[in-house]
Amino acid sequence: MVKTGAASLVMLGLLMPVTRQFLLPFLPILTWLVFFFNARFIPSEYRPHIWVKVLPALENIFYGANLSNVLSAHQHVVLDVLAWIPYGLLHFGGPVVWAAIMFIFAAPGTVPVYARTFGYLNIAGVCIQLIFPCSPPWYENLYGLAPANYSIPGSPAGLRRIDQLLGIDMYTTNFTASPLVFGAFPSLHSGNAVLEALFMSHCFPKLRPFAIAYAMWMWWATMYLSHHYAVDLVVGAFMAAIAFYIARANFLPRVQMDKMWRWQYDYVEIGEAAPGGYEYGLTGLRTEFRGDSSDEWTAGSSSSISSGSRTPVDETSSAWEGDTLASQASDSELSEVIVR
Repeated sequence: MVKTGAASLVMLGLLMPVTRQFLLPFLPILTWLVFFFNARFIPSEYRPHIWVKVLPALENIFYGANLSNVLSAHQHVVLDVLAWIPYGLLHFGGPVVWAAIMFIFAAPGTVPVYARTFGYLNIAGVCIQLIFPCSPPWYENLYGLAPANYSIPGSPAGLRRIDQLLGIDMYTTNFTASPLVFGAFPSLHSGNAVLEALFMSHCFPKLRPFAIAYAMWMWWATMYLSHHYAVDLVVGAFMAAIAFYIARANFLPRVQMDKMWRWQYDYVEIGEAAPGGYEYGLTGLRTEFRGDSSDEWTAGSSSSISSGSRTPVDETSSAWEGDTLASQASDSELSEVIVR
């Protein structure tokens, strides 16, 4: 009954315009969450072989050592807390905080693109984890390179020390009953952190050093806590970069550096700017010839838009007025001009 009620509320929300504008961008994220938490119900006989030796071998080939074991060799309560903050807290609450910041300070339409990109990235990551299951570093620490099977429970690894420090069961039970015990490759902790860093760097270029530092912080935490190999992090970051640059080129609104709040934007430009702005100007001309007024804030020439002195389409006069003879001047006025 609870699941049926939740599904009914989602469908009802999609039918109402007020809630649909928030639910539609959230659907990819909701799909990923349902997909991830229901992976536990896939029978083990339908699941592929678990790869135990592939990631450690790649780790030694690319880096000459197991970086996760190197970073986790020296443990301290201060390091545990520093690793717990990004991996155990910001990974779950950070996306909501970043989305709220982008909603207020970035261009209108940024958050829906961010939400869809975030959801599609995680869906792709879970698909790869199901098709190519690999053991994480904590498995090597517990079982060596012995063959794995789907009856083996998950492990909180380094997060167990956080539960012991706080005296609560915050991670031990949840990670032990993980729906994807062998979903080490690619690392979605890395993918999400890099995607968030790329979006924040795009929207707020001055914060780029802090965004990069956050991604590096997450990378260190995942390896220190023995949850991912370095190769998992690199592939997750690579997937995030692909998703971001596709979104930026085709869907993401451009940043206007003179605007501080979303409510200061008079118009929005979508996609990457062409060199010299010529492509955008031709796009505006094509819109005028087509007579399409459905997107009036992106119509018009690049010169009039960049100046911000007038809206791209003037409701009281033609967008061509003052630029050509095809203005709204009367025939008598034109005749006087010609005579003079």
